[in-house]
Amino acid sequence: MKLKVLDIDVATGFPLIAIINESDARKLDLHYDDRVKIKKGSKSAVALINISESSKTVPPGRIGFCEEVLEKLNSKSGDIVDVSLARKPYSVNHIKKKLKGGRLNYDEMLEIVEDIIKNKLSSVEITYFVSACYLNELDIKETIALTKAMINTGQTLKFRSYPVADKHCIGGVAGNRTTPIVVPIIAAAGITVPKTSSRSITSPAGTADTMEVLCDVSFPIKKMKSIIKKTKACLVWGGSVNLAPADDKIIKIEHPVSLDPEGQLLASILAKKKSVSATHLLIDIPVGKGAKIESIAKAIRLKRLFEKISKHLNIKVKVMITDGSQPIGNGIGPALEARDILFVLRNDPRQPLDLRKKSVEMAGIILEMSGKAKKGSGRKKALEILNSGKAYSKMLEILKAQKAKITDPDDISVSALTYDLTAEKDSSIKSISNSLISRAARAAGAPLDKGAGIYLHKKVGNRVKKGEPILTVFSGNIGKLKYAAETLKKYPAVCLR
Repeated sequence: MKLKVLDIDVATGFPLIAIINESDARKLDLHYDDRVKIKKGSKSAVALINISESSKTVPPGRIGFCEEVLEKLNSKSGDIVDVSLARKPYSVNHIKKKLKGGRLNYDEMLEIVEDIIKNKLSSVEITYFVSACYLNELDIKETIALTKAMINTGQTLKFRSYPVADKHCIGGVAGNRTTPIVVPIIAAAGITVPKTSSRSITSPAGTADTMEVLCDVSFPIKKMKSIIKKTKACLVWGGSVNLAPADDKIIKIEHPVSLDPEGQLLASILAKKKSVSATHLLIDIPVGKGAKIESIAKAIRLKRLFEKISKHLNIKVKVMITDGSQPIGNGIGPALEARDILFVLRNDPRQPLDLRKKSVEMAGIILEMSGKAKKGSGRKKALEILNSGKAYSKMLEILKAQKAKITDPDDISVSALTYDLTAEKDSSIKSISNSLISRAARAAGAPLDKGAGIYLHKKVGNRVKKGEPILTVFSGNIGKLKYAAETLKKYPAVCLR
């Protein structure tokens, strides 16, 4: 069928979307989310169909194109295109197989991952894939197959140096911004650290959000390699480079209903680490009520799986099971966390000691794993590098290479509006909920408002007097500040004894 193009001036991201009037849909026997092949001269594209019931939106004889389709076909309003029915990608059959409890091999996983990257699968079809992996858990072979498929469909960073180290935290603990402290410590010891990090999805800040307070974090792979060549390390946003690109699209589907299938979690982490050619990897699994992993049994299971799969990828891995029962550090939110990081690196008296202790322990383990410190002496060496100022000097090198914005913690601006949560009686802190603290920090505007968030004056076990502040909320908007305060009252994040 020949139809005239209508530019509807909407961008969808993925996949390609076209809209036709219901009368034309009936003629072609098309239904919502069917695929059509659209040809304009020598160019063609396959798009998902949406159907307009109103002639006002898309009249008969016209086909509405989203921006991505216009770009793909180099088309504009008024062009004539040929539209015909297209078959579903064959990878949909593999998804059905998994839904029925079948096992997928590497070729089947690869076809699914390639179609995700090429925007051939709809969000509904990717959701079924995620659901299938959740209901019928991936076994070891399938997880390895998915990991390798993710690696082989993206770019890979290669280095002549050895070792190449990386670290990853499973997440779920507010604050816990150890990466920007660990990276300069181990880089100062001569270890290559190509660190890519994520932005926040459900937390008040991801490592990339926090680093963005201090420097630029979005770089193409070529620039990323240049930064590493100069400084031995980088701290960049993973979304700006094409490493295991299917992962980000899968995560977006998982987020709305908080699905996190175990096999996909493992594949997601390890694919990105292998994509930067990591030879040595430290995994942090925090365990505690309100953290992502709440039971020791599940943490131990994940630890064993990481160890098994890493062997197949030729990555030496060490897994730490840590205390995730309360936030780590004092600041929660990009600017407040960035301030904590620089306090620690500068050995400032205002530094949060729990964040310092954990970062030094992690850096020590990587130094031992990488052969830069003898067994049992890694922590001592990490502490020497931190105390000597070498770690801060290395951080300044990295920041400069990444177009530094701020290098002094006292130059970091936090939001001007504040609310103090005070103690109702003389007591001590019994518990602090990671999930509820994170909810309140996001209510205040973090991470979009870089200066918003929460500063913890007290931690579990600390004494507090009646009327003394337990935490301070920062926000740049009075409405959001009130909302954060109401959130803390409705969902008490801090419990007193």
